[in-house]
Amino acid sequence: MPIESGVTVAEIAASSLPAVRVFERLGIDYCCGGKRPLGDVCREKGLDADAVQRELDAAASARESTDRDWKTAPLHELVDHIVSTHHQYLKREFQPLADRLEKVYRVYNERYGPTLTGLPEVYSELRSELEMHMFKEERILFPAIVAAESAASCGAPLPRTPFGPFANPIGMMQAEHDSAGQALARIRTITGNFAIPDYACVTYRALMSGLQELEQDLHLHIHLENNILFPRATELERSRT
Repeated sequence: MPIESGVTVAEIAASSLPAVRVFERLGIDYCCGGKRPLGDVCREKGLDADAVQRELDAAASARESTDRDWKTAPLHELVDHIVSTHHQYLKREFQPLADRLEKVYRVYNERYGPTLTGLPEVYSELRSELEMHMFKEERILFPAIVAAESAASCGAPLPRTPFGPFANPIGMMQAEHDSAGQALARIRTITGNFAIPDYACVTYRALMSGLQELEQDLHLHIHLENNILFPRATELERSRT
């Protein structure tokens, strides 16, 4: 929708989570000050309206390619995909989601009484666990898988690892995936399946959309590891020993 059509920042944000991310990056208030036309806000902030429009259009149309067969692709490509797509997604979204949650929890508990009870604690724990989880994968397990594939491709013995067989760290990663799945289930319960009250502001709506997207992305992320990467790495190791 063209910026000069008079559509407000709040209207755009309410219908598009990608737009919320653009506004947050540009410092555009889409909540309390969101009832103003986006064109006016761009002029006031000295932003190029056409550039903002192009960024909103690109964010809205961006889609992850799903035509890659990860069951047959080289393992290093799958590892790169997981890190660049799903790990980077979490690293990018964790703090903005936390900021929205802090604001909604503080304001709505003051105005309406108990709201989203327990959600800050569950979210904080999930974030902390996943940040450490990704660190261990990126620094230890994933490089070992890539090194094993590289050795196997040229007929060399598999490199020794500090953790023994792949089954050891993979078992730990899968247990942590289970814990993340339980946290996602608690978040869905606390939010009433991401329900949005009639009186919810744009920030509340963006929080629910963000949490639902987090769940969807993490489900795909875990699927790629549990059901494709880990079994393939284990089979590679078995076939070379």
